[in-house]
Amino acid sequence: MKNIAIIGGSGFVGTKLISILKEKNSLNLSNYDKNQSSEYSNITHIGDVRNLEQLKEQLKDQDLVILLAAEHRDDVSPISLYYDVNVEGMRNVLRAMNEHNIKNIIFTSTVAIYGLNKNNPEEDHPADPFNHYGKSKWQAEQLLREWYEKEPEERAAMVIRPTVIFGEDNRGNVYNLLYQIASGKFLMVGNGKNKKSMAYVGNVASFIKHCIENKEEGFHVYNYADKPDLSMNELIKEVERSLEKKLPPIRIPFWVGLLGGYAFDTLSFITRKNFSVSSVRVKKFCATTQFDSTKLHNTFTPPYSIHEGLKRTLQHEFI
Repeated sequence: MKNIAIIGGSGFVGTKLISILKEKNSLNLSNYDKNQSSEYSNITHIGDVRNLEQLKEQLKDQDLVILLAAEHRDDVSPISLYYDVNVEGMRNVLRAMNEHNIKNIIFTSTVAIYGLNKNNPEEDHPADPFNHYGKSKWQAEQLLREWYEKEPEERAAMVIRPTVIFGEDNRGNVYNLLYQIASGKFLMVGNGKNKKSMAYVGNVASFIKHCIENKEEGFHVYNYADKPDLSMNELIKEVERSLEKKLPPIRIPFWVGLLGGYAFDTLSFITRKNFSVSSVRVKKFCATTQFDSTKLHNTFTPPYSIHEGLKRTLQHEFI
């Protein structure tokens, strides 16, 4: 029986991953997270990736580590948390793995390392992160590569760079968009022609399972995005059809939306409160964020299409 430690498994992706992996009786799962799992408390151990001694204790007798834990929100404060959790957390995980001679790790990074408005980057595209989340994840990847290269004949490392992930019970940016459309509060910023790569959580979790079942020796990097990419106009039409709603054709120019975002940034700074609108979110909404995932799809067939993933999410959340 293979022992697998999932670090950060109490969250959205981790919960879906555990539900899929528990179907295999040959796997012995444990979850290490700073938060209790709402569904899998029986296998969850409370701890923090910033605590090396806790990690050493948790990783005893493990065969594989799946590192999901991360600080990833747009409004994390202080900024140093991105680096304390994402970079130093990786360093601690690798130290704990060395302590117990664990040679295999799967790490969920992010396409944010490429930066904004890149032309459909493949895995070998130069890194150019525009925010602290992307910068910290890129630094974590470099630590992982250094670890692998010290014993390349014995170690195996898999880096998965997902685009924005959506799905049932998630409360991230895609959910916020869907909620605004469903509630009639949505206001279009920009011309809507910019395309977005997205990933359905059931597919991402299934790909991680695929990686476990089809272990590759060496150091491998995969972008994860479900295809085809939808423009914002196409995405809105898809939601309108599923929810049988029609939005008013009102559009705000990008520069007006950006000014509004800066105004909310200022208000957030003054009041010390977080708002759903910010300059970063306006930029991300209007940016083209397409990512090439040909390498992944040459070896893996997702169980759900992007349209099925959206439909499942919308029916679960709003119908």
